[in-house]
Amino acid sequence: MTIQTVSTNKSYGGVQGVYRHASSATKTDMTFSVYVPPHQDGAKLPVVWYLSGLTCTHANVTEKGEFRRACAELGLIFVAPDTSPRGADVPGDPNNAYDFGLGAGFYVDATQEPFARNYHMWSYVTDELPRLVAEHFPVDAKRQSVMGHSMGGHGALTVALRNPHRYRAASAFAPIVAPSQVPWGTKALTGYLGPNKETWRAHDTVALIEDGAKYSGFLVDYGDADNFLTEQLRPELLQAACTKANLPLTLRRQPGYDHSYYFISTFMSDHLHWHAARLTA
Repeated sequence: MTIQTVSTNKSYGGVQGVYRHASSATKTDMTFSVYVPPHQDGAKLPVVWYLSGLTCTHANVTEKGEFRRACAELGLIFVAPDTSPRGADVPGDPNNAYDFGLGAGFYVDATQEPFARNYHMWSYVTDELPRLVAEHFPVDAKRQSVMGHSMGGHGALTVALRNPHRYRAASAFAPIVAPSQVPWGTKALTGYLGPNKETWRAHDTVALIEDGAKYSGFLVDYGDADNFLTEQLRPELLQAACTKANLPLTLRRQPGYDHSYYFISTFMSDHLHWHAARLTA
């Protein structure tokens, strides 16, 4: 598989790159970013996958996430894919809303038309992109973890629950933990997967835990000034599900913080140190 280099910049002794490739999963060109920290020749490094939220591309966390200093210190590769396929022929929301279609792939493989052709973000982030990154970067495939924000937090937690032996750690900033029960999620899952709610459960963190999925434990931060907290995020549902299932959860309420990258960047280093402890154990 080939990639095109869009840009590279030196940062904290490592290289921040942006790359493009033709995706077989989405049948479009896809752009992603990779930070490779300074390392010895021939070394294989642990990798952290970061899944972004609604309206985002790879660029949001790459430019505002403030992860490179910690990744350089900890020896972590940091990969940030896009949130949906893009292109002139890729369908979006019929009403041009921000919470469905372009920039809002919800990390599922769509089965409903007209989205089924391109919106295979689950296959993209769990299969195609990992294989591509492993081919071109010094990744240790046995040491992977996943994290994300909002819609990407939903993606990170579900990816981990369904692949517990692949990802050693999983964390999230302000995740949508129960998409089947909130407006963003019900719109997206209906549009991509159809009206049968049983098919949604494989892409719902709370439902997966209720159905018996296990994981070593999650770190989740949310801000108590987040405008989406009570209607869309519902962290109390995750806490209840984890408590009932005896699944370890560190759920931190951060006073005064909102949903933005000011919040994410503040606690990014905390999360990366938490990941590194599990990736290097």
